[in-house]
Amino acid sequence: MAEAQAVLEAPAPAAVEPTGPSGSEAAAILLMLLGDEEAADVLKRLDPTEVQHLGAAMFNVADVTEDQVERVLDLFMTRAKARTTIGFGSAPRIRSVMEQALGQDRAESMLARITPPTDSRALDAMRWMDAPTIAALIENEHPQIAALVLAHLEPPAAADVLQLLAPDLQADVIYRVATLESVTAEALEELEHVLVREVTRSSSRPATARGGAAEAAKIMNNTRAGTDQRIIRTLAKVDKKLAAAIEDEMFVFDNLNELDDKNLGTLLRNIENDVLVVALKGAEEKVREKMLGCMSSRAADSIRDEMEERGPMRLAEVLEAQKEVIAIARRLSDAGTIMLKGRGDDYV
Repeated sequence: MAEAQAVLEAPAPAAVEPTGPSGSEAAAILLMLLGDEEAADVLKRLDPTEVQHLGAAMFNVADVTEDQVERVLDLFMTRAKARTTIGFGSAPRIRSVMEQALGQDRAESMLARITPPTDSRALDAMRWMDAPTIAALIENEHPQIAALVLAHLEPPAAADVLQLLAPDLQADVIYRVATLESVTAEALEELEHVLVREVTRSSSRPATARGGAAEAAKIMNNTRAGTDQRIIRTLAKVDKKLAAAIEDEMFVFDNLNELDDKNLGTLLRNIENDVLVVALKGAEEKVREKMLGCMSSRAADSIRDEMEERGPMRLAEVLEAQKEVIAIARRLSDAGTIMLKGRGDDYV
């Protein structure tokens, strides 16, 4: 593995002709030849910029011949000859390596930015900046620019930036994130100019699909308790329907599975049995069993019996009960009684 990493960090071999793969592409070929776990282990040892460059290069090595592999990677010739059918440039393979190296959420975010043709040098550079730097760059720009920036950051980072913006700007930005559908070449070029001190020269880019209520909700889920509801209340004055859509996306019933036993137990003690029975009828089995596991055996058996006795229920009735449970969870979280996952740096 040390030998593989050394090849990644070394300049492109002198034997490669000018028409051959670049240094980054040669390193990408090596990664694609390695097993997923080995490639992931190498990626973990690289800094973010190197991961970005290699990830992008993986998409550029779709037509690599065995001869090119041998010339570029002669230290690894034996392995290359034995594995020439691995499917270079395969998006599922790249996703698999990225997920093992970075985790699913970070891999999704990374792939969203390196998969052709959605990349942007400005956004690429900016996602490695700290929150205060990004906030300082966008605080005096048009809110649409701020929304574009937040929509392309990982949700926790976007939440950090959002909380540094002026309170009267926060709801406007979240509104624009939620209504953002695609990013035009002109918008990306404008962003390039705004961040001229931080990024490379502007270039033509195709539209990128980002934004929406779900994207806005991810950002809101990572703000501190209280900030999210303040923004929702402000947003509701402008667009009540959109505010409700974002709130529905922010926390769903199945997210209760992420609560630890202590927090889940506290929540369950605040829910009426009749509501819980209906809510659990439509829950995934792992969520239902975890919730019942936080109750006494007698109470859990009672809930199971009542669920069986009630028989089939209308979906609308189940969803209404689940919304009531979610509302109770949010209320307890805002009061500091329980801690929901992803609520900034708040602890109980």
